[in-house]
Amino acid sequence: MIGRVNFMLKKLKRFLIPNLNLIYGGPLTLDGWRWISSKLPPTVDDWTLLDIGCGSGAYTIKAATKGYIARGFSWNASATKKCTMRAKLVNLENCTFDTFDARVLDKYPYGNYDVIINSENIEHISDDLKLMRDIFSKLKPGGFLLLTSPYYFYNVINSDDLGPFSKFEDGGHVRRGYSKTMLEELCAISGFKVEEITIRGGLFSQLLEKIIRNLNFLLGVKLTWLLTLPLRLFPIIFDPFVRKVFQYKDYKICLVAYKPRFSEL
Repeated sequence: MIGRVNFMLKKLKRFLIPNLNLIYGGPLTLDGWRWISSKLPPTVDDWTLLDIGCGSGAYTIKAATKGYIARGFSWNASATKKCTMRAKLVNLENCTFDTFDARVLDKYPYGNYDVIINSENIEHISDDLKLMRDIFSKLKPGGFLLLTSPYYFYNVINSDDLGPFSKFEDGGHVRRGYSKTMLEELCAISGFKVEEITIRGGLFSQLLEKIIRNLNFLLGVKLTWLLTLPLRLFPIIFDPFVRKVFQYKDYKICLVAYKPRFSEL
């Protein structure tokens, strides 16, 4: 009996820790992972993955649970320590974290990845073309980039979405976001082929995100999370219907880009 309880506790811990930041984060964060996850087939082939600007490490850790040899980095040393601790708690030896600055990705000592994730990071970086070229150089031929960013034509959730946007890289957004054509332009110049561009984060995700942002200010993050937890199923259930029927503007734009295996003659 004790052995069975211990086994169940280990299984519960292995489920909760990789999913904790996704559950605890906002609905738009979960939308981003659901999209990225749909583009990451489970593997036992030792595929390598880099998560640029990994933040809480949620996407990196989840990718590792799918079989990828996953590495993430953040400019924040404190966040890196927390990410490393979370990976150790679930015995993910195929998941590592570094402290590094995406603006100098060309100097990052590791490369030759099968997949690179860049989620909600590029809009913080002034020289986005350099970043895209650096990502291209860090991918294997035949590798894929999975990128998410605010959609240029998003509906405004709160006053922060109106700007003004940072003129310097001080941690805030330096641009409003990206349109389909803007991403196609970046891909064409940096050498990528566009596999897919789509938008995510629909009506209910945006409404819930707005509620959470306002309540966080009034009640604090923990109490807000408890109060809004039952509402988090609404975006998953209803957003696809609203998107299809009413053509509602989504908040996030998502890119799958491919690094060609062969050079053009």
